Amino acid sequence: MLTPIFFSTIFYTLIFLFISGSLGALLFKKNDEIANIVGNVFAIAGSFFGLILSGSTLLSGTATTLDQPSTFPMLNFTFSFDPLSTFFMFIISLISLVCSIYAIGYVSHYYKKYSIGVLGFFYNLFILSMILVATAHNALLFLIVWELMSLASYFLVIYERREATNIKAGSLYFMMTHIGTAFIIFSFLLMYSSSGSFDFTVIKNSLINTSPLIQSLIFLSALIGFGTKAGIIPFHIWLPNAHPAAPSHVSALMSGVMIKTGIYMLIRISLDLLPNTPMWWGITVLIIGAVSSLLGVLYALAEHNLKKLLAYHSIENIGIILLGLGSSLVFASAGLYSLAIIGLIASLYHTINHAIFKALLFLGAGSVIAQTHTKNIEEYGGLIKYMPQTAFFFLIGSMAISALPPFNGFFSEWLTFQALFHGIASFDFLPKFAFILSAGALAFTGGLAAACFVKAFGATFLARPRSEEVSHAKESSLSLKIGMASLALLTVIFGAFAGSISGLLEKVAGSVIKTPQTAIQPQFISISIQNSFSTISMPMILALITLATIITSGVIFLITKKQKVSIDRTWNCGTDLTPRMEITATGFSKSFITVFKDILKPTKETETEYHDEESNYFPKVNAITLELKDIYIPYLYQPINNLTIKIADKIKRVQIGHISAYILYIFVTLIGILFVLAF
Repeated sequence: MLTPIFFSTIFYTLIFLFISGSLGALLFKKNDEIANIVGNVFAIAGSFFGLILSGSTLLSGTATTLDQPSTFPMLNFTFSFDPLSTFFMFIISLISLVCSIYAIGYVSHYYKKYSIGVLGFFYNLFILSMILVATAHNALLFLIVWELMSLASYFLVIYERREATNIKAGSLYFMMTHIGTAFIIFSFLLMYSSSGSFDFTVIKNSLINTSPLIQSLIFLSALIGFGTKAGIIPFHIWLPNAHPAAPSHVSALMSGVMIKTGIYMLIRISLDLLPNTPMWWGITVLIIGAVSSLLGVLYALAEHNLKKLLAYHSIENIGIILLGLGSSLVFASAGLYSLAIIGLIASLYHTINHAIFKALLFLGAGSVIAQTHTKNIEEYGGLIKYMPQTAFFFLIGSMAISALPPFNGFFSEWLTFQALFHGIASFDFLPKFAFILSAGALAFTGGLAAACFVKAFGATFLARPRSEEVSHAKESSLSLKIGMASLALLTVIFGAFAGSISGLLEKVAGSVIKTPQTAIQPQFISISIQNSFSTISMPMILALITLATIITSGVIFLITKKQKVSIDRTWNCGTDLTPRMEITATGFSKSFITVFKDILKPTKETETEYHDEESNYFPKVNAITLELKDIYIPYLYQPINNLTIKIADKIKRVQIGHISAYILYIFVTLIGILFVLAF
């Protein structure tokens, strides 16, 4: 049994370590090397203590609360360590630990360009604020640390401030995150009006007697507010620009971890705080998940900025996570609590799996960008010859995100399919149609994701170099390889031991969905879904793949051991091979863009240069540029912006410049308030 002293000691120690790392990095900002070491070593230590606290809590099943009274009214510094909060704390600490190891070597390429002390300051605050968000148990305290997380991440997005695109991306992120925060505040105020408290425990006990209308308003406000941070469509427009702008180890944290804080609070509010879940909540989340997953991968497939491609895939995977959460909400509303646990386990499992392989891919992309000084996939090619280990790690991440066995992404998507198939079998009419739509979207998404990473890996690492920078690329330094190797290993571990891990996640899901039934019978060898609907053995799959690899390699060796192998340049009818003969990323994705042109709305620009200005028959150079614009900006956000400007123009007429008029406005407002309060 873990004692309160253990929790308080470890928790306050990690807070001290992150604050020390933040201030220490700033203190040594004039010395880049010392600021780098101080900032990241303290971040490593703080993350390690976070792993100890969250890991021991998850394994023991112990839950506790640390409560520090405050002199501020309605604000208590209350932190809860229940299975759900410590699960997300575990994800934050795990990915932060690996990213901080990676950052020791990666940050060096910013020396003498930007302040390393400032980077370390906001980096440590960012990690600490995410941990506090996951454990805060008071709504006012939550809003404080939520704002701290948003501001720290904003300054990290604009860290490379000399790039105008980064400042623009940061401004959009700042605006969207505070629009989301406004909806979050509204949902908390509705909770306070029903409970008279900002404490989550009091809110949970009081909302039972709240009208269904108020509960639905709370849910919808939370869905918009936290969905904006998670990057669900159509509130995602900040994400594809903000994540690529930040340093790569920060991008890994933002894409792999920060957006999951929105998922955490959606689970907390919809399944824990709010009682009597109506079915339309779950159907709404299912539809949003299906749309986000499908459109996210389509935009990723058409993207040629490597980090932006990965950012769009975060939208896709958030959609997959919402498919599990939506199915859990639908099952809970129908009283099918065992199936609700399966859906929530699928959502939680994909949450941690996505954090692992997405962080791996961003770290791999950061290594490539640091060597080539460009994010454009079209300027890569042949990097496997210069960065073979980075290529290997990126390949593992690509297979994991494509849901190929035996890597972790395969099992969580498989479990999501099981939840959706159970929904199809358990309901009629509208719920059944929603589950069919979701299952189809997930299947479609899986195929498109595999195609996208065939493009990303092939255009980046295979064939011949398409720019001079590639020829000068070198393998990543030791700390970068340790970070990538650790995450690559975790993709295998979380796939091979899926049965044991899902058993732990069942306890987490069971703490949220209270039911005496057991949804899953986890075993080391296999996992069975209720009524033997489907079974899978991840260790067996891993063993079979390993055996098949050994046998195939042995057969090839026996056949070819006496043959003489000669390696030479590829013959091309007597002419030299050039990068222009390779299939480009644009060429690879063009067919997909053409099929989905009605959704993606591509624009094509052709540039032609001729040998002779007087002749239009013999072109010297033909260049075709395909460009996609996010359809939500012209069709949703631009009309809202135009309407807001028109309303503002109308309202500003009341500013006539006379103090007497303003006093009259105040007087009328006070009379109106008193009149409302009187009734």
